[in-house]
Amino acid sequence: MRTLTFDSEDLERTEEFLSRAYARMRIGSSTPGAGRARITRSAADSLSIDELDLDFDMSYAVTPLGRICLCVVHEGTIQDHVYQGVEDSFGPGDVVSFAPPDLSYAGRICSARYNITMLDPGLLTQVAGPAEGRGSQPVGLTGHRPHSEAAARRLRNTIGYVRDHVLADSSLATQPLVVSTATQHLAASVLAAFPSTALTEPTGADRKDAAHPAVLRRALSHIDDHADQPLTVADIAAAAHVTVRALQYAFRRHLDTTPLAHLRRVRLSHAHDELVAADPQGGATVTEIAARWGFFHPGRFAALHRDVYGSSPQQTLFGC
Repeated sequence: MRTLTFDSEDLERTEEFLSRAYARMRIGSSTPGAGRARITRSAADSLSIDELDLDFDMSYAVTPLGRICLCVVHEGTIQDHVYQGVEDSFGPGDVVSFAPPDLSYAGRICSARYNITMLDPGLLTQVAGPAEGRGSQPVGLTGHRPHSEAAARRLRNTIGYVRDHVLADSSLATQPLVVSTATQHLAASVLAAFPSTALTEPTGADRKDAAHPAVLRRALSHIDDHADQPLTVADIAAAAHVTVRALQYAFRRHLDTTPLAHLRRVRLSHAHDELVAADPQGGATVTEIAARWGFFHPGRFAALHRDVYGSSPQQTLFGC
């Protein structure tokens, strides 16, 4: 995990910091003496989540970020936000995508406290597969506002959870499987919230591919052999030589589950085996073992373990 903090009342220093943290930009302020900018960043691999607090009005003009940039407004407003074909303003509670990764944007922040979440745009394709079959364009968002307030609320909650319970906990944020799982969960939440080019239903070719038993065998073998490594559904599909949609359809049709749900079950089995073999007197803990296998929510891990094995992780660790 990487953390970054900034606190200044100097507008030039703020511009320099923002240009380093995001992309080259120009900022300005009509407030005499400008004001104070406070920024805290938590980051891991292809994800960063920032909390910004500006107690003054600031204009901005930003070059393309090359990343998906989400904004959650806590207080104040962001006004006259523009990029190609869009002009909008945002207030408290709003969740928006600032602009496509390849477009510049501009606007005004009016004494606002807000959150900026940035992630690698390739994560959307890893989660959903290419936009139109094999070898086609990567998945992208086609709108800057979520489908509904319910979708916005779910995405806000996901961002807050990843920020507060993964990136804020150094013992979790350094676990590769935890970071991989949390990042994929966030990318999936973005796709569920915003309109996009993702295809959600398998094509005829996908269904034909999914009918071959060898597809499922290759996928299951890859999961078994790589469960201790960061895995995306795109990785599994590539190993099975099919599209993401064909892979998902094969798991749904033959196993009544999803590739990532099966991966979670395999990792749960490994975590259970470690709990059985571990020595609690030697310092082994449920939290440490769970995190090593990608489980970053203790309560959900305990519930899943109890459902499958009939006992809590704590009972298994202590041989109760």
